[in-house]
Amino acid sequence: MAKFGLLGQKLAHSYSPAIHAAFGGYDYALFEVEPQNLSDFMKSSTFTGINVTIPYKQAVLPFCAEISPVAQEIGSVNTIIRRTDGSLYGHNTDATGFKRVACAAIGNPYTKPHTRLDSTNRVTGKKVIILGNGGSSLSVIHVMRELGASEIIVVGRKDNNESFLRQHSDTAILVSCTPVGMYPNVNEAPCSLANFPNLECVMDIIYNPTRTRLMMDAEARGIPNIGGLMMLIGQAAESSEMFTGRWVSEVVEKNAINKIRRQMENIILIGMPGSGKTTHGKLLAEELNKPFIDTDDEIQKAANRTIPEIFAQEGEVGFRKLETEALAKIGKESGLVIATGGGCVTREENYPHLHQNGIIIFTERDTQNLAREGRPLSQGDLSALYEKRLPMYRRFADISINANGEPQPVVQKILEALNEAYSN
Repeated sequence: MAKFGLLGQKLAHSYSPAIHAAFGGYDYALFEVEPQNLSDFMKSSTFTGINVTIPYKQAVLPFCAEISPVAQEIGSVNTIIRRTDGSLYGHNTDATGFKRVACAAIGNPYTKPHTRLDSTNRVTGKKVIILGNGGSSLSVIHVMRELGASEIIVVGRKDNNESFLRQHSDTAILVSCTPVGMYPNVNEAPCSLANFPNLECVMDIIYNPTRTRLMMDAEARGIPNIGGLMMLIGQAAESSEMFTGRWVSEVVEKNAINKIRRQMENIILIGMPGSGKTTHGKLLAEELNKPFIDTDDEIQKAANRTIPEIFAQEGEVGFRKLETEALAKIGKESGLVIATGGGCVTREENYPHLHQNGIIIFTERDTQNLAREGRPLSQGDLSALYEKRLPMYRRFADISINANGEPQPVVQKILEALNEAYSN
């Protein structure tokens, strides 16, 4: 039986099996191989077709009897097919995947198998900086040359410093091909965007988290940005075509992107204390088959105290500090339904923790319908507190839902809003 999969050293957080499952029709395994065992694996008959990831994209070259012209130009292989005579053919589909990202970022239509470039192409004549000089950067260079960049600067680790980057302040397009900011080290960025006052676009090939720190920095500055999920799907689609001989349509690719987003992104509920976030969250988790997390519960477990006890001993300031620590830990995970505390929006530093990997939903409920028991800040008239926090909830939220009424209808409205969001 034909065997397909992904070759790498550490693959625990790979999205590839889910992506290839979305294309359908074949099993797809993870082949975790240590460097000392690479030769034995490549010489075995374990696989019919494989994708190749870090750190083996160049190490597998000597095992290929033939490599494609694109792979030769790029200098690395990420897809290998075993031919009928047993020899291995190497190709690189990263360029195809990145071209999808680039065309989406610059507003150009992408049509398979070729890209139409018209007068709106915003790469032609522009200066591009590529952070990182590993195998992925070679694919990006290939595409940027094809798209007509006037100058391409590749920044390796030794040159990635403020002094060097300021020399290129006229850069229009920044592409990060580094692992900086990838899960679990999500609070890191490969550089400061303050060095590039003329940036028109930021691309990051990382796909976990959905929005890297670099992308969120760009977003905060109003700079268009895009992450690596589309590249991952695009390169996988071309690999799948090589594996099976079956065309993967653009509709199938889009459906695969939506499916992965549904599986991997967090659903985060914000709103006033007592607005039903925990109740709604548990029902949503059941509907979506996702784990449920209540951040207040996590805070109490970590502190080994109840929330009223924390407020009594440390006040609101102490509680908010513990809350931010909990959100930083929880927010970088994937595929959760998360119910937050009512005041998490009062600290702006909490926003990137929630935004990086999720859709934030504001459950808006009239103050007279809010539950109050066991909530230190929910005693007395809540109108003033609600008016103060309302702009903060709206600032954080991607979706707002009227949460008055029984839980199940509210959850149904949330599900309908999520379906609309994922279809766009």
